[in-house]
Amino acid sequence: MALRPAPGQPLYGYIVQRLIDSWHLPAGVAAYYQWMNLPDGDTGFDLFGRPVVIERGAAWHTIKTQWPQIAADLDSGTPAALGVVTVASASPADLGVNHQVLAYGYVASTSQVTVRVYDPNSGRNDGIYIRFDPRAPAKPTAFAHNLNIARPVRGFFRTAYAPAPPPGS
Repeated sequence: MALRPAPGQPLYGYIVQRLIDSWHLPAGVAAYYQWMNLPDGDTGFDLFGRPVVIERGAAWHTIKTQWPQIAADLDSGTPAALGVVTVASASPADLGVNHQVLAYGYVASTSQVTVRVYDPNSGRNDGIYIRFDPRAPAKPTAFAHNLNIARPVRGFFRTAYAPAPPPGS
């Protein structure tokens, strides 16, 4: 079992600072809040037999805008930090029930994408994933996962990340 750095040690301070950096205040928190307020699927109505979209849902944003960027990062060998949205809420108090993971690989077919992720809540488990069917992004999408969280995943987005060397490197 690896020892955790004690408060006051340089590595402890580095880890705490990297966690705070990952929130990208205030824009990062605002992104979570915006995603928390999206519907699961697109909303709209039919007009003369044609669909009119009023608002794109979390599924569409994940599959159509975020996933291509994340896949491009992974294809170039760059891990992608992901904001995982787990709650639909207008309450800022619910921001803390969302999650962050690091995507480092994926397997994709026409009907299924499995994103391999490092979940800080799961330790050294290399079998952690988020899985989804990309074929119907306008509809609410089930994001299967084995993250060490108790909530369903509504969608995820690529968060800003800038590397920083650890102390002593």
